Amino acid sequence: MGAVMLVVAMLSMLDSQDPLSDEAVRQRIDRYRKENAVVQVVDRSGTPVKEATVRVVQTRQAFLFGCNAFGLLSHQDKQREALYQKRFSDLFNYATLGFYWGAYEPRQGETIEARLREQAQWLKARGIVVKGHPLVWHEVYPGWAPKEPSQAQPLLKKRVEDIVGQFKGLIDAWDVINEATVSAKFDNGVGNWVKRDGVASVVGSTLDWGHRANPKAFLLYNDFNVSRDFLDLASELVKRKAPVHALGIQSHMHGGDWKLERVWQICEEYAQFGKPLHWTEVTVLSGEHGWMRAQPWPTTPEGEARQAEYVPKLYALLFSHPAVEAITWWDLMDGAWQGAPAGLIRADYSPKPAYERLLRKIRTEWMTRETAVTGADGSLRFRGFLGDYAVIVESGGKRVEKAFKLSRGGKQTWMVRLD
Repeated sequence: MGAVMLVVAMLSMLDSQDPLSDEAVRQRIDRYRKENAVVQVVDRSGTPVKEATVRVVQTRQAFLFGCNAFGLLSHQDKQREALYQKRFSDLFNYATLGFYWGAYEPRQGETIEARLREQAQWLKARGIVVKGHPLVWHEVYPGWAPKEPSQAQPLLKKRVEDIVGQFKGLIDAWDVINEATVSAKFDNGVGNWVKRDGVASVVGSTLDWGHRANPKAFLLYNDFNVSRDFLDLASELVKRKAPVHALGIQSHMHGGDWKLERVWQICEEYAQFGKPLHWTEVTVLSGEHGWMRAQPWPTTPEGEARQAEYVPKLYALLFSHPAVEAITWWDLMDGAWQGAPAGLIRADYSPKPAYERLLRKIRTEWMTRETAVTGADGSLRFRGFLGDYAVIVESGGKRVEKAFKLSRGGKQTWMVRLD
């Protein structure tokens, strides 16, 4: 009873802290992103092996740290392509690829499926989870596509079903529909469909199409409009039991870095729906703030220092919130979106301070690596970050390596047998 009361008291203390304090963030990360595990080493007969050397090496995080990978495999210069690939794969385990209709199918029936498939295969071969973005959107709408919703809707349905089905097993996560809370302002097939049938009906239909095409796919609704409109739509989707598996929150901070209090409040507001939260498009500038500024729009030493100070705090806060599953940067290199200095690397592919600080957090501070020897009972106890692990055991000239997954759900025992 005493131990239970102590745990309750500790959790109450955590909940009463300022949620933005460094200590509260640290405690939540330990509480929500780690789990206890035991490595049990035995010999061929099942007898515990004491004083065996055990190395516990995390090979992949469960949390998704991502970026759009629009520039992947697009460089004519092989050295630049190699640098892009290295900067991307060193930091991220999650990637977004672009399926904007007007770019994917500029002329009806002619698509860039092969290029996207090549990108997705490259990413998957390196253990990077891939998401497609977006299948239905009122922008980047092809000039050849009809404005009349009765004509556009069947084409959109076929597009969603074809792409989700064709990429099944290679891409199993999709931003099915994007920013529908403002679609009615646009005079095209998507905007006019929303005007006719209402936003919840349209979003629900597109999600249903994606789910039927791949029942195992992870489907998101994504929006920048973090307002009552988005909250009402999320509530309606939950009420309708639409197949939406996560809510995607965009955070383009061109106008200035968001206060962390606002970031936390948004997480709390959208967590109420019981869906995982993905921060799908994070932009933090390292130059002058603004939208669509004249070119060149350079990164500056002062801006890079500001970015490097803010970004690790933002990531730590989001990583500590139990509802957040993924953070996606937008995008890797300066000048790629709106010509803005929004990258983690400069136009010459050199890493900014923010990149280096994130690399230390994501790949060192938030990864588990331990080496110790087993006790008299042949076991090693540790608390590690959720994800995939390699366990290497050496004793008496024998060496065994096994793979394990550390997931939520209490203490887990991993058995390693030295044959």
